[in-house]
Amino acid sequence: MTAIACLRILFNAGEESLPGEVPKSKAQAVADAFLKSRWRAPRKCGAVAPLAFVLADNRVTELDPSEMQGLAAELEQVLFPGKKGGQVCLMTFEGDETAVLKFASLSQQDLAGLVAGKGYAGEAGRVHVITAEAVEAVPSTPAEAKGQAVEIPLADKSAKPAKAPVPAKAAPPPPPPAQTAWWGVYDLGADAFAASLIGMRADLLQPPPEDDDKLLKRDLVCLTDAQVALKASPFGQILVPFGFWNLTTPSAQDAYKSRLSRYPLDQQPRLVATIYGTPREASLGMLQQMRAFLKGSFAFMDLRVDDPTFPIHGLPPELIDSVTLSLTGETEFDRMSTIQRFAERKTVYDGKGVLQGVAGVATRAELEACRAGGIARVQGPAITTLLDKPLAAAEGAPIALG
Repeated sequence: MTAIACLRILFNAGEESLPGEVPKSKAQAVADAFLKSRWRAPRKCGAVAPLAFVLADNRVTELDPSEMQGLAAELEQVLFPGKKGGQVCLMTFEGDETAVLKFASLSQQDLAGLVAGKGYAGEAGRVHVITAEAVEAVPSTPAEAKGQAVEIPLADKSAKPAKAPVPAKAAPPPPPPAQTAWWGVYDLGADAFAASLIGMRADLLQPPPEDDDKLLKRDLVCLTDAQVALKASPFGQILVPFGFWNLTTPSAQDAYKSRLSRYPLDQQPRLVATIYGTPREASLGMLQQMRAFLKGSFAFMDLRVDDPTFPIHGLPPELIDSVTLSLTGETEFDRMSTIQRFAERKTVYDGKGVLQGVAGVATRAELEACRAGGIARVQGPAITTLLDKPLAAAEGAPIALG
């Protein structure tokens, strides 16, 4: 089981920052960059809602309270020097994926009530509030809070009984966040954002499934949500994922076709099919069939690989448009070495007219290594947080450089 914590930033009444504190408008980016530097791979973290971050570690069943408390205290000092303008709360919540994401979407008012021991109008779970001062178990629902309330001794019989307070009508719980979200893709040559990649929020909590049927369902969700986003987001290329082996299976191809038939033809020039799970031994015939299958809806085809020595030299020019390396090393040395080995093959890629990209870039050092190696495009937590919608413009800089 994956251990999960939800970090929430709670501003005081009025939600205004005080002199010397990080403005609320910048708190999200500051907190995200801070967490990425402290919560290193293979652990995962990312923004899932405004001022809300999920931290996950699939190697343990419980997170270390002392580490969590130190993390909360350090971030609180960064955001709120003097501790007057707000508070950082880390809440461990045991529940399924849907419950955790709904928990992460609590409003600031709901969050304050939960911290005060009143519970919230969501699914029950085991909740601990970890702040710089204490680690405290709190009720997760109003019913639990009522059951834990301390009974008040009866007043003197001669006194008039006080009127029972009329309970306030509970506000409806906020809807859970969408299953999908977006990563910004930065072009290092142009020093500008160029594209947005749709992905699953659940990947912040745990590794993607390995079963092809489950991967297909995820792909279909991404295809549906990306189609909706096309109408409202006219900027940049849109990258949509496809599973390599599902693209070779007739039944999966039929499922993809049912979604692709709804895609507007006028959007084809900005659409990129990014094929994950591409094996090193991917055959020329398979790749040619995939290109033929996708070209009616997608102008570009990207291969997502784990091997920095992927044999691009064996592929003919114009078959694929880009290769994106997914960083998977657990140590900084491993990840930097992987980037270097990938960059060493730049001459071969240039000769084929194929762009090189790196995904999962998590630190400033990794970003600068990609730039020094001539990598064309980068994406990952050091570039943007997980976004609710595709990028709206090319302006801005990667988080690691902000």
